[in-house]
Amino acid sequence: MLAGLRALLPGGGLRRGATVAVQTSSVLLALLAAASRAGSWCAVVGMPALSPVAAAEMGVALERLALVPHPGTEWAGIVAALLDGVDIVVAAVPGTVAPSVAGRLAARARQRGSVLMPAGVWAGADVTVTPVQQSWGGLGEGRGRLRCRELTIQARGRGAASAAREVTLWLPALEGPLPPVHDARMPRKAPAALRRVG
Repeated sequence: MLAGLRALLPGGGLRRGATVAVQTSSVLLALLAAASRAGSWCAVVGMPALSPVAAAEMGVALERLALVPHPGTEWAGIVAALLDGVDIVVAAVPGTVAPSVAGRLAARARQRGSVLMPAGVWAGADVTVTPVQQSWGGLGEGRGRLRCRELTIQARGRGAASAAREVTLWLPALEGPLPPVHDARMPRKAPAALRRVG
């Protein structure tokens, strides 16, 4: 687990057998980055827009990442098969998932000691991670490029995760996998016009 995210989850990391729903792609990639660099195998199902370049820039070890961009009608079967042999399986939810299917996949993750990480809303998740607020930085006096994002994330779930936890961090981290941006004009917080929730 990246240092900035440790306070977010019970035990300071991803627990084998857990279902952790993540509702923002930057946090999802940050979770995969730490796990893959530590030797875990990861798979992403149903996210054709996920860029391997963006994943690598966030620190994901691409040699430990399998992508199934278009699972088609066999989505549940592919996720179940990956849970048998991969440490972390990210599953983009294709519309509505029947509670019985969600329950079977969560049970499969528990039995196999994998982490099921739905990308989106997932009823019955052990923990749900959602963005609360974000602000962008990088614009100078009316010009420039967005270079960084300060993100407040909340995690809430069942059991040890029933009390909401929040962290605020830069994603990508200013000193992390991407080289830091050295620009004296970059504000600590973005102008109010750039701030939004979600």
